[in-house]
Amino acid sequence: MIKRLFTFVAILATSLQLNAQRASKYNWTADGNGYYYFKQNAIHKLDLEKLKDSIVVSQKELTPEGSTASMPVERSEFSEDKTQILLFTNSKKVWRYHTKGDYWVLNLKTNKLVQLGKKLPTSSLMFAKFSPDGNYVGYVSQHNVYVENLSNNSITQLTKDGTDRMINGTFDWAYEEEFGCRDGFRWSPDSKSIAFWQLDANKIRNFLMIDNTDSIYSFVKPVEYPVVGQTPSPTKLGVVNIATQKITWMNVPGDPAENYIPRMEWADANEIVLQQLNRKQNTSILYYANIHSGKATSFYKEEDKAWIDIKSRWNNDDPIGWDWLPDHKSFVWVSEKDGWRHAFLVSKDGKKETLLTKGNYDIIEVKSIDTKGGYIYYSASPDNATQKYLYRSSLTGKGQMEELSPKSEQGTHEYQVSPNGKFAEHTFSNANTYPATNWVNLQTGAILGEENKSRSIPDLPKVEFLKLTTVSGITEDAWIVKPKNFDSTKKYPIVFYVYTEPASATVTDEFGSGRNFLYKGDMAADGYIYVSIDGRGTPAPKGAAWRKSIYKNIGIINIKDQAEGAMEIFKLPYVDTSRVAVWGWSGGGSTTLNLLFQYPQIYKTGISIAPVANQLTYDNIYEERYMGLPQEDKQPYIQGSPITHAQGLQGKLLLVHGTGDDNVHYQNSEMLINQLIKYDKVFQFMPYPNRTHSISEGDGTRDHLSSTYTEFLRRNCEPGEK
Repeated sequence: MIKRLFTFVAILATSLQLNAQRASKYNWTADGNGYYYFKQNAIHKLDLEKLKDSIVVSQKELTPEGSTASMPVERSEFSEDKTQILLFTNSKKVWRYHTKGDYWVLNLKTNKLVQLGKKLPTSSLMFAKFSPDGNYVGYVSQHNVYVENLSNNSITQLTKDGTDRMINGTFDWAYEEEFGCRDGFRWSPDSKSIAFWQLDANKIRNFLMIDNTDSIYSFVKPVEYPVVGQTPSPTKLGVVNIATQKITWMNVPGDPAENYIPRMEWADANEIVLQQLNRKQNTSILYYANIHSGKATSFYKEEDKAWIDIKSRWNNDDPIGWDWLPDHKSFVWVSEKDGWRHAFLVSKDGKKETLLTKGNYDIIEVKSIDTKGGYIYYSASPDNATQKYLYRSSLTGKGQMEELSPKSEQGTHEYQVSPNGKFAEHTFSNANTYPATNWVNLQTGAILGEENKSRSIPDLPKVEFLKLTTVSGITEDAWIVKPKNFDSTKKYPIVFYVYTEPASATVTDEFGSGRNFLYKGDMAADGYIYVSIDGRGTPAPKGAAWRKSIYKNIGIINIKDQAEGAMEIFKLPYVDTSRVAVWGWSGGGSTTLNLLFQYPQIYKTGISIAPVANQLTYDNIYEERYMGLPQEDKQPYIQGSPITHAQGLQGKLLLVHGTGDDNVHYQNSEMLINQLIKYDKVFQFMPYPNRTHSISEGDGTRDHLSSTYTEFLRRNCEPGEK
């Protein structure tokens, strides 16, 4: 039985989050000793202490009255007293995630199953959640906040001004994409009020995408999109009293159109706590705001010469939650103020702070805060930035960090830690080892049930990791995959895979690294060397100075580091420097263009997918965070944009873009095409009609992209030894 549980847990448990933002993929029980999951038309509970699986909600109970079929549950959450369960189904996407759909409540005492928001449009409810006392459910529909009384299912509309541009209880495109903000309201601890965000996007201009294929006459798809340099959506916080429906607006200092509020939670029944970032995102101020008067008082401030990351950066794209200790006299806060990403324990008044994670290393992710046991659990890798291990440190700030990952397994360890810090789902892999997942008792180190052992990859070429020191004195991590039947006396073509921007690192010691997901065939068998290098600016755990050296330098310092790293690789005697290709997607597509244009003596062939060709077209939150305000200094934007260097193209270029890309707009490629035409540069272009940034929609799309990519690479960077 336990062995069988391991097989389905990773597949099905993702359906048990309350909303798409929660970092944990498990719907934990109140004591943290188990979790709930949906399987075979029923909701189960797995007790990790007893390794016992039981059904808590049957198929019959999930079948609406008058229906012959039970509902497919996508997410669920129990009320605090465990007498009711909230069920999410029939979901639809909002930008990236399935965050709207239908919600039902099952009363476990009466077995009554009731759909919420019956008068509202189908699949329009978002982020529904029980009030702490279990008497109400709050939710958002069509940019308004509602509350439903569970005793009689009467619905009260709490905000009345919601439109496609006046957004209550959720967020606009930019907040979601760049801050991870989606769920935009919070119940008060006493169930009497709801605090919510309101974004006024009325002055944000539409970016117009053209659909030429879904009807005989083309039509426009408008997307509200604040490009760099444009004023963000003014944002404010309101608290609405459930009984009176009166809204009190928080009087947070500063111009709402020149500041962001990426985090907000309740401090107690009378105050909310919030984080405000200035538009440059290099000053963070924490405030308490009184919900009766609206007065906001600052209590903790932090500044940086570059930018300040927020919680979603180290919490799996999830900014939800203020990490209070149970007595609410202090909270855990993450900062890079001492040059490393560390966790601090900060007193409620902000006057006292204790460093919890001591040493010259970065925490990568906060995994759990076990207040009862007195530990903070986090991932880190002090000795190897390509790897990841689980550690814990005392919430007193005393003692040394304790490594919990098996020392015999070198690579990447991922954990989903229970709220009590006792159990965790543990997955281990490295670049040459298939992932293996087990449940472990973190207190004893014991594996629960039958062990699922990791195994090497005998049928695939080995991924090797290198340290490169460039002529500029920069030490970079890299991986290399050599051809099958490798002969060091022969010369082989080389393909570089790049990204090199602050959103992601490519050189990680985990399964998948070194494998080209777009190449149709076997690169190593065809005789290619495959390489990736992480230079400065990538989010590797190498300290704040490493990451923030790219400030005002995207498209500049990272391009130099890549080119100099490639020159170090070229010192290997088996590299054919006449056959050199580079490719990447999104930011990696931009990097590919810059390398091809600025260093044509190095890179002969390039494949650029969905690139930002002109940095002045991308969204304001991302670009202004890393490049500053263009109205103050536009030169870094110009210098870092591939379009500026298009005249330098000498090699072979394949440019690929989806015309329906709402993230990196198709206009980037058209602007670049105009420049290439201007300079009489011959290249190959492949647009994908109405495909988004992922270029995944539509029958045959990914196969076609793979075929196009592979054919171009083979034709222009000939495979095989010489």
